[in-house]
Amino acid sequence: MTLERWLSLFVLAFCLTYGYAAWFVLDAAMPPFARFSPVWPSSFPKVLAILGLILAILQLFHAPQPLAEIRRSKLATYRWLEVGLTLIAMVLYALLLAPLGFILSTVLFLIGVAALLGERRWLLLVSVALLSAGGIWYLVDPVLGIYMRPWPALFGGH
Repeated sequence: MTLERWLSLFVLAFCLTYGYAAWFVLDAAMPPFARFSPVWPSSFPKVLAILGLILAILQLFHAPQPLAEIRRSKLATYRWLEVGLTLIAMVLYALLLAPLGFILSTVLFLIGVAALLGERRWLLLVSVALLSAGGIWYLVDPVLGIYMRPWPALFGGH
């Protein structure tokens, strides 16, 4: 059996366990007043478990294709600087999330990483970053009721 099939079996087992926890463990621990809510805390884990199961099954029964090999002689030609700077940007994003607020730090992260990876259509880049950060904040804070500070305290964020 190929490595891809072993990995898909592992992902399948993980998603089954994750789905079991989402359906039975999380729902059993939910307080009675929350059971009438249209979106439960276990809704997103259930969706992730189903998607993971579907993808793992598709990968498991998919015809194997040869993988591109990593050649040691070409390691110097890989884009290591971009990878390292993206990882540093992720750490900075996590550190700046509380002081700058969600929207500002997310917009700066998306613009910075996309520019680092070569995107030069600035109007499209800024508009997608603003719409993405604002849309995610809107879904999490007002719709789901999970408070996220949108702006820094300097601009009125709590």
